[in-house]
Amino acid sequence: MKEQAMKHTDFFQIMDKWAPKSFAYHWDNVGLQTGRFHDTTSNILITLDVTEEVVDEAVEKGANLIIAHHPLLFQPLKQINVDHPKGSIVQKLMKNDITVFAAHTNLDVAEGGVNDLLSDAIGLQDKEPLEVLDHETLLKIIVFVPDSHLEELRDALNEGGAGQIGDYSHCTFQSSGQGTFRPLEEANPYIGVQNELTYVKEQKLEAVVPKKNLGKVMKAIISAHPYEEPAYDIYPLENKGASIGIGRFGVLHHPVSMKAFIEMVKTNLDMPHVRVSGNIEKNVKKVAVLGGSGEKYISQAQRKKADVYITGDMTFHAAQDAAQMGLTVIDAGHYIEKIMKAATQNRLTQEVPAFQSKVFVSQVNTDPFVFM
Repeated sequence: MKEQAMKHTDFFQIMDKWAPKSFAYHWDNVGLQTGRFHDTTSNILITLDVTEEVVDEAVEKGANLIIAHHPLLFQPLKQINVDHPKGSIVQKLMKNDITVFAAHTNLDVAEGGVNDLLSDAIGLQDKEPLEVLDHETLLKIIVFVPDSHLEELRDALNEGGAGQIGDYSHCTFQSSGQGTFRPLEEANPYIGVQNELTYVKEQKLEAVVPKKNLGKVMKAIISAHPYEEPAYDIYPLENKGASIGIGRFGVLHHPVSMKAFIEMVKTNLDMPHVRVSGNIEKNVKKVAVLGGSGEKYISQAQRKKADVYITGDMTFHAAQDAAQMGLTVIDAGHYIEKIMKAATQNRLTQEVPAFQSKVFVSQVNTDPFVFM
C-alpha cells in the first residue's frame, strides 16, 4: 500500500465526522487549541489531558499533533505567563511546532465515543442515552437511475450510509418511469446521441439518509451511477432520527450482585480503586454510566430506575442525595475516560491505513489523584 502524507486538517475532519463539533455543549471549547490547521502531520499522540509531561512525550516521539479529550484551553486566557503551568505548556508547544486538538463533550455524546466505550467495557446491552439532547437530522434522497444500474446504485446507497432503518439495511422504495434528456454538444453521454432527445426506462430509487452521511452517500452515487450528471433530489424530513445524548443507560445480560459488579467495573475499566455510596447488598441489572463529572445527572439515572450509576467527581452531598433516592453510585474517578485513547488510535489508523507515520497512545498517567 502506498504511503500517504496527511495534513492536520485531514485528521480534524476524521475526528469531526466521528464527534461533530455541533454535539459539544455550548460552554465547551473543542477543536483547535494551539498550532496550525495545515501543517503536514508527522506522528500523532493521543492523550486524555495535555500536561507538560505529555508535551515532552510528544517531542520524544516526534509527534507534531496531539489529540486530547480534555481541552488545554478551557477558560479564556487573559495572559500567557510562561512562569505559570498553563503558559509554560503553551510555550513548549509553540517552540516545538506541536498542534493540539480537543474532542471533549462532543466525543462524550458521539456514537462510539467515551460513554459508549465505557458501556461496552462493562457489558451493557440495549443502550440508550441517559439524557437525550437532540435527534439526528434525517433527509430523503431520491436518485433516478437506468434499469441496468439499479442494484449497483442500491448497494452504493447502503455503503454510503443511506437506507438503514433499525436493524435493516438496503431500505429503499423504487418506482418505474421514463426519463428524457437531450445531450448537448459538450456532453459525453453514457447513452443517447448529441442534440437528440433520448427516452430511457429508469427507476426512481428513494432512501432515508442521516444528514451526517450525506457527503459519503453522494460520493457513492457519483461513483456508481453511469450518467455524467446523475439526477437526484434531497428533501428534509420531519421524522426524528436516532437519539443524541449524554451518558448511557443499559442492562446487563444477567443480574449480578453489587459487590461482584463493583469488582468487574474495577477490572474492566482498569481502576484499582473506586468509591461507592448507597446500598451494596442488592443485585444489579440496570446500569447508568457517564464519564467525567456526572453528579448533575443523578436524577436522570434515578428516573431510568438504574440500580447503579457509574461516574466520576461525586461530591459528599450529591452522594447522600443519590443514596436517599435508592441509587447506588460508583465513583470510579474522572480518569476512566482514558478509555478514549486506544479507541481514538484505532479510529485514526482504520480511517487512514496508508498514513506514513505513527499514531501513539500516551503512556503518561495524568490522573492527579494517588490512593495511599
